[in-house]
Amino acid sequence: MQRERGRFPTGHRGFSLIEVMVALLVLSVGLLGIAALHGQGLGASRVAMYRTVAVNLAADMAERIRVNRLGGGAYGGSPADNECDPQTGSGVDCTPAEMAAHDLFVWQEQVAEQLPNGSGEVQFAAGTPPTYTITVTWDETGIGETSYTTTIEVPDI
Repeated sequence: MQRERGRFPTGHRGFSLIEVMVALLVLSVGLLGIAALHGQGLGASRVAMYRTVAVNLAADMAERIRVNRLGGGAYGGSPADNECDPQTGSGVDCTPAEMAAHDLFVWQEQVAEQLPNGSGEVQFAAGTPPTYTITVTWDETGIGETSYTTTIEVPDI
């Protein structure tokens, strides 16, 4: 018996439709897993970005407090736009307490601009040395309200 050219031997006819369907199912499950992992990665990077912004904003306020040590308890008070900002060129000569209120005003605006529903607060505790607790709060998608708090001690001059 002679075999015809181009024909497969009996029992070796290629993939069956069931094998192809199983392969597609396995491939589909793998691709869905990759898509879910990608989505989680994007969410985690957003959370990390907001946390980084919050840490940088808290550090900014800490530096403002260190520069204006004489402002003291005014950092724990009410914010006010006293036009003390040297970049505006208003030439207003502010006291340390007025500068502290202005720093708080400008900083709280930055927090509100850079974080979703962002707010910032500074609490002052007199002592030796004085202690400042800086809290930045924002809304995190899927998590809810999130905050970052840092405490610094800044000795008087």
